[in-house]
Amino acid sequence: MAVSDWYSSDYIEIFGAAAGIVYVFLEIRQTIWLWPVGILTSAVYIWVFFTSKIYADMSLQGYYLIISCFGWFWWGKGTGHRAQGAGQNKEGEIEEQSDEIPRQRKGEKEELQVTRLKPGTGAILFVVFVLLYLAMWLILTRLTDSPVPVRDSFITSLSIIATWMLARKIYEHWYLWIVVNFVSAVLFLTRGLYPTVILYVVYGVMSFAGLVAWKKTIPHPQVPS
Repeated sequence: MAVSDWYSSDYIEIFGAAAGIVYVFLEIRQTIWLWPVGILTSAVYIWVFFTSKIYADMSLQGYYLIISCFGWFWWGKGTGHRAQGAGQNKEGEIEEQSDEIPRQRKGEKEELQVTRLKPGTGAILFVVFVLLYLAMWLILTRLTDSPVPVRDSFITSLSIIATWMLARKIYEHWYLWIVVNFVSAVLFLTRGLYPTVILYVVYGVMSFAGLVAWKKTIPHPQVPS
């Protein structure tokens, strides 16, 4: 097949893959514009996965559309608190912020901070993952002609958990993406979705970069002097 023929038949998938790479780059940068780009990417892949009979992943893109709206709201809302100006100590002296802490103007909304996964939350998310996986596996096995129900259910269930964690800025979501991305690359290779295979390999590599970048922004508790 000539390159021009391949492009003309797969240009929608290629566009979605390119948008997806931009999405992960913005995610690493913790830029709120990742959410509208994510909405666009999901809309494209609903069509791509529907035509490839990867139904669970198609449904996942619909979930991405919804959670992206929530993520956009949560990131834009921040903590819900307003930044205060320089404070005063007990003696009435002005206390300046440390240069190591990003400055905010008085009255600006505080950004949603990167946090670590709490054990209780992790246990709940694990239970939710298992229930989602079993439900999707049963649906795909009994109600669809999906040729890959096990892998499709696994990827979709884990992605749902990872996306929710991303919307809440939980650092450990990157570990889930590493697993999802490389399992997905193998699945899409078997389905002949070559631009998407490249996309998910890039996703996997960028997930490691995300681990490093986000770790630097985790707030550390201040130790009393």
